[in-house]
Amino acid sequence: MKVLRAAALLALLAVPAYAQSPTVNLMPDVKTRTPEEKEQDAIADKAYRESLRKIPDAKASADPWGAVRSEAPKAAVAKSRTKPGNSAN
Repeated sequence: MKVLRAAALLALLAVPAYAQSPTVNLMPDVKTRTPEEKEQDAIADKAYRESLRKIPDAKASADPWGAVRSEAPKAAVAKSRTKPGNSAN
């Protein structure tokens, strides 16, 4: 019975060491790019940058009700926020 326990203990201790063995290559060989591929990438990058320059700038305000609102209510709201008893001279 003691021999069985010792064998089980050794097996449990060997499992983590077995898992660390490099049997699977997770990083395949690194491929180098040819000069033609680098040139094609440079052309594609240049075309991408040119297309970004063609995008117009965003508008300053995207408020659809901006032309409908008047500025008078904002002034009335500012006056109503003063504390009672304070005089704004």
